[in-house]
Amino acid sequence: MTTEIKFGTDGWRAIIAEDFTFPNVRACAQSVALYLKEAKLAERGLVIGYDTRFASEDFAAAVAEVVAANGIHVYLCDSPISTPVVSHALLQRKAGGAVIITASHNPARWSGFKYKPEYASSASPEVIARIEARLPAILAAAVPRLPLSEAQERGLVELVSPRQSYMEHVGELVDLEALRAAGLRVVIDSMYGAAAGWLPQLLAGGATQVQELHGERNPLFPGLQPEPITRHLGALIDAVRATGADVGLATDGDGDRVGVIDERGEFVNQHQVFALLAYYLLEVRGQRGPMVKSLTSTSMIYRLGELYNVPVYETPVGFKFLGPKMIAENALIAGEESGGFAFRHHPPDRDGILSSLYFLDLMARRGRRPSELLAELFAKVGPHYYDRIDIPLASEQKAGLMARLSDARPQRLAGLRVTEKDTTDGFRFHLEGGGWLLLRFSGTEPLLRIYTEVQDQSLVQKLLAAGKELVGLP
Repeated sequence: MTTEIKFGTDGWRAIIAEDFTFPNVRACAQSVALYLKEAKLAERGLVIGYDTRFASEDFAAAVAEVVAANGIHVYLCDSPISTPVVSHALLQRKAGGAVIITASHNPARWSGFKYKPEYASSASPEVIARIEARLPAILAAAVPRLPLSEAQERGLVELVSPRQSYMEHVGELVDLEALRAAGLRVVIDSMYGAAAGWLPQLLAGGATQVQELHGERNPLFPGLQPEPITRHLGALIDAVRATGADVGLATDGDGDRVGVIDERGEFVNQHQVFALLAYYLLEVRGQRGPMVKSLTSTSMIYRLGELYNVPVYETPVGFKFLGPKMIAENALIAGEESGGFAFRHHPPDRDGILSSLYFLDLMARRGRRPSELLAELFAKVGPHYYDRIDIPLASEQKAGLMARLSDARPQRLAGLRVTEKDTTDGFRFHLEGGGWLLLRFSGTEPLLRIYTEVQDQSLVQKLLAAGKELVGLP
């Protein structure tokens, strides 16, 4: 049976050897090659990168062979590389697009195929629709291939190392010498991912001390899933507490997200990190510009926009929406609930490495540790508390739950009056006092996600429970 390949919030992901197979990856590569030709981008070439998962370099080579067979020049990364570094290489080389073999934060059995257009963010729905539309016909036909060695001999595939140019660029955005001299004690969990070694290298040579966990390549991701949220960061939490570190930082499987552990070993959630990074740019560095947030992101961004007199724009979930809006508005920062943040003067795409450096720079410039910075932020915008639960679904459940949510008209949730129902991307219930509850089906996994943010911490779990009641789940 032919696989149906569907691109979600950020690329196509599937279980290795079940649906993520060489024939299916080659089909995706062929569709990208045809898209590049149709869009008049083929002459600019294609960058191909890959993460540390099982056989990622082999899948990347398969993509290179197909694209080269179409007569398109390929810049193939010579080692596992994080997604933001590939995005930077795409812009730096003025290529027509990029492919990254990665499943980001998914469990070890998964791999994925991300496509980045020439503007170096997640591909827009329009671009993805054009790539998807050709796939059924491509899957039913023979895909051209040019053996990698022959493609290299003919100059169609060029092995590249984008590390140095990325490091030089990052050094223009943040004062690395000052960070090295700051004397911070940092523990980094690279989660066996593609960003391993980057932060230790960037921060080496000064008074700042860096300890790295899970910096080696291990495609099994033993003991963890490479997603930098509380339940996967036990080793980092233990290390911060044991060493008395000032902060713990974690990057996900492809290095485009960041997680933060404070000096007490407590998780600083993604909303708080987003608001702190925005506060850093606005208050500490004195920069100004619009901010862009996904609808699942914190309302603290709206409050910061009011305080610093800058506009805030909201989009559906995913950098396929955030990136283009960021470009259109020349935004200062863009962020989403998953811990992915992008910045002006940098590719309009998530970057866990630069986010980490900016967070450390905030600490160094303010002379404060994360819990103290959070107190400083809350003094400006008021306290905000958030949590999310993910509920696995069988394929047959989704339609019924969708219908139930479409019909839902609750007057109150956890005792709070519902002021509005928003169906832009999922089902969001605005609550009195400025809080919200959102139920949304994941675009990359068979999950129902339930999110909430309120200013009363005691209501967080009650609202999540109310969300489950709305769909009739225990």
